[in-house]
Order: sequence, then C-alpha cells, then structure tokens
Amino acid sequence: MKERNKNLWKQAIKWPLYSVAILPVFISGAYTLNSFKSLKIANFIAFTIAAILILIWENLTNDLFDSETGIDEFKFHSIVNLVRSKKKVSITAYTSLFIGLLLISIISISTSVNVMLLVGACCFLGYLYQGPPFRLGYQGLGEPLCWLAFGPLAYSAILVALNPLDIYLITIPLKESLLLGSGSSLATTLVLFCSHFHQIKEDKQHGKNSPLVRLGAKKGAEIIPWIIFVIYVFQLLIIITGFIPILCILFLISFPQSLKLITLLKYSYNKPEIIKNCKFIAIKFQTMNGIGLIAGLIIDYLIYK
Repeated sequence: MKERNKNLWKQAIKWPLYSVAILPVFISGAYTLNSFKSLKIANFIAFTIAAILILIWENLTNDLFDSETGIDEFKFHSIVNLVRSKKKVSITAYTSLFIGLLLISIISISTSVNVMLLVGACCFLGYLYQGPPFRLGYQGLGEPLCWLAFGPLAYSAILVALNPLDIYLITIPLKESLLLGSGSSLATTLVLFCSHFHQIKEDKQHGKNSPLVRLGAKKGAEIIPWIIFVIYVFQLLIIITGFIPILCILFLISFPQSLKLITLLKYSYNKPEIIKNCKFIAIKFQTMNGIGLIAGLIIDYLIYK
C-alpha cells in the first residue's frame, strides 16, 4: 500500500511536466544572451521560479475543476483524490499563484507593465481552459489556448523581462516571440494533445469534446507526424533566415523521441494501457527539442562573444 501511494504521488506531481514552464524562460534567456551578449540574471531566476509556481496553480486547479465534473472519479493519482481536501488543494494552488504573480509584479516594476499584462493574459487563458463557467477545454479549445499561452504571450513577457538594454519598455516583441516560441510552444501543445489518448472514452462520457474525442484515436495518431514535421520545418526556417544561429540545428537531438512517439501511437493507438504514458514521451521530445535550441544559442554565444 505504501509503495502504491508513493507511485500515485509520483504520477500526481508529474515533475517532468514542469519543463513546459521552464524551457520558455531558458530559450528566451539563451536567445537574449546570444543577441545582446547579456541578460538580466535576477529577472531570469525570478521568472523561472514564477513560471513554476504559476504552473503548479494551473495543475492543481485543473484537478479541482475536473473533480467537479466527475471526470477524475477513477483517476486515483488526482491530487484532489490523494489529499481528499479540496480546501487544502485550493489554498495551495492560489498561494502558489499569488507568490508567482508577486514575483512577476516585481519584475514588471523594474522593466515594463507589459510583463504583468502578458503573464496575466497567460493566467486568464489557463483559467479559461478548465475553469467554470468557461471550461473551453471541454469544447476542444485547450490546444490553441495552450499554444497562445506558452507561445507568443509567454515569450513576449520573458523577452521584455530579460532584455538588458530595456529596448522593449513600450513595444511588445511580438515578431521575435512568434519566431522564437511558435515551434517550441507547438511541442508543448503536443504534450497536451497526447495526454488524452488513453482517456478518450472517459472524456466522451463526461462531455469533454477534446480534439481526440472529435477525431478518434486513429486519426489523432495519424496527425502526430504532421505536427512534429511542422515543428521541425518551422525551426529549420528560422535558422535558414538567420533569426537563430545554425548551431540550433541541435534541436534534432529530439528526433529519437519523436520517432518513438510516432511509432507507439501508430501501432497502439487503440490500446489505452500501452499508450497511457505517451504524453511523457511527448514531454521528452519537447524537452530535448528545447535543450537543442538552448545549446545551439549558448555555444554560438561562447564562440562569437
């Protein structure tokens, strides 16, 4: 029983998932360092901590909101089911959000109010995903919300916060954030997409019309290679156009994980027990992809600084 509880808590915490919060900060930091030969290190550290805290809020409140619809009734590794106190989970979630936004507000005061506005928009999209009365994730809109929050909005906020020359005090670096973050945020969206493969039946029963409920497992599995192809092509294009250095081709270190994910879903898309952890393969793909970009940017900086 003790070992079972330990495994359930491990599944509930989902620590590898926090790479989706950390990598945008590290990718933006590496890009800023490569482009301007410096960055605001205090803001970098504070933003990393804040991003983790805000994602803790997102994950905990998602469990809270799902507990209200009954979709997590038999999800034994749900935080709500493990703690058995919605009040404690709620207090922890909103305390985490408060501290995270407090850090962001301090960064915003030292740079631009746009940092707070952009992060606030990210949090609002996060609430729209599962929070009542919206629950847009139940309408199949979770993936586009995820891409917006972890892509243009997050990258814009981070680029403003880290810039050592304060060149974004008034303007928002939307073009830079789109180029830098679109591919990586699509990889993050892929994690969310893959997290539903093993629970299509349960989602459908509880009225959660995720893209996979609408498409079905087979068509969903067939889309995976195309999503990865778009990520790779986009990142290759921003290298070819000179937006990021050629060494960023190291993003291809993620290829073994992409192949593993594609192969698993191609042959086992209709076997929930086998593919229940496919989202963790997607996380490894997303993480290795981001690490490749970071490594390319930093190596180029070290060579040409």
